[in-house]
Amino acid sequence: MPNPNRGACGFQSTEFEQEYERPSKSELKRQMTVLQKLGEELVNEARDRVKRVPMPEDVRDAILECQQIRDHEGRRRQLQFVGKKMRTLDEEEVAAIQRTIDSWKGLSKADTANMHAMERRRDKLLTDDKALTVLLSENPELDVQHLRTLIRNARKEQAENKPPKAYREIFQILKEIAKKKNGGKKDADEDDVEGDEDE
Repeated sequence: MPNPNRGACGFQSTEFEQEYERPSKSELKRQMTVLQKLGEELVNEARDRVKRVPMPEDVRDAILECQQIRDHEGRRRQLQFVGKKMRTLDEEEVAAIQRTIDSWKGLSKADTANMHAMERRRDKLLTDDKALTVLLSENPELDVQHLRTLIRNARKEQAENKPPKAYREIFQILKEIAKKKNGGKKDADEDDVEGDEDE
């Protein structure tokens, strides 16, 4: 008589299925890593921004404390603690934090695009004299002499490989113009966007 179990692999019973419904160890580790990175992102943000993120007070305190630690090992340990605190949040709290961070990234993309446009305009002012005429026709309130002096000095700085003092000042003037065109609205985070990466 043939053996009915021959060729069958393991149990056909469903009694063990419930045991495996929870996430695997590797899945749990992935989730922990995501939360750890989310915590690190918050630690690297400005304190004012972190204070506006919807999250429990103890998690916020852990993040703000981590921002103040300068010692490498102390900061590493506090980051671990931040990750541990992040794991206490429920899905909705994590989603709210993620939405807030995503909205910042959207804003900073627009800020970055504006900044690059201003940098291109500044470079055009240094290479093309007509660019100054166009700028002055759009903004007649600007001080012509001051701008001409800055452009001359910025060209000299580049030629002599000197620190870009006038070059930066031109960027600040263009930034002020852009701010006025946007109705004088200045975002609290706009101060983070500077034209200093030209160094």
